[in-house]
Amino acid sequence: MFRLLETMKSDIRAVFDNDPAARSTFEVVFTYSGLHAIWSHRLAHWFYHKRLFTLARAVSQVSRFFTGIEIHPGARIGQRLFIDHGMGVVIGETCEIGNDVILYQGVTLGGTGKEKGKRHPTIGNNVVVSSGAKVLGSFTVGDNSNIGANAVVLREVPPNSTVVGIPGKIVKQNGVRVNRLAHGDLPDPVIDICKQMQQQIDELKLELERLRSEGTAKPSDGEEEGAQKNVVKNL
Repeated sequence: MFRLLETMKSDIRAVFDNDPAARSTFEVVFTYSGLHAIWSHRLAHWFYHKRLFTLARAVSQVSRFFTGIEIHPGARIGQRLFIDHGMGVVIGETCEIGNDVILYQGVTLGGTGKEKGKRHPTIGNNVVVSSGAKVLGSFTVGDNSNIGANAVVLREVPPNSTVVGIPGKIVKQNGVRVNRLAHGDLPDPVIDICKQMQQQIDELKLELERLRSEGTAKPSDGEEEGAQKNVVKNL
């Protein structure tokens, strides 16, 4: 009983540590849906380990109805998890979450199919998963890592990393930028094709001019236009 009370107190402290909008313990205890979901999960997880699976799922579904946060009773959650706002958060059955983790609304910690066994991610300590991010599969997100908003992470993340994008890419590790995204230099396939077409047309014009200067070919305008159309067709 004493251990349970200490866990509940640490959960409340996590809210104050991470949410500047928290004003009083009364407000946090009675109005924070993320906290309610965590406490409901601890009860559901206890039933789950007692092999009372139906009762455990019933508790989790009632919690989902009232909080908008779905945590499978089998998931293992560490100390001081903070779920901010929380609507739409989904945590799978074999997911493991370390200590001092922050999840924002719309986060999914899920699997990628119907495989058996460990199929959900393991989240290390001091990890932040931003709004709308999806972490899918059985791999580890290392300690002190940050997952950007709406990122889709499909492979292991080393400790002290920042991941963004779809699919997720590491852009910072141990405080050093890697694979820096240059949004203004992203490839445009239409422009690339147009450049290739223009290059081949220019080469064709130079060849025609050379032939004319040598007097070996005097194509009409229609023939030149037809040759250019053939270049376009071959692309």
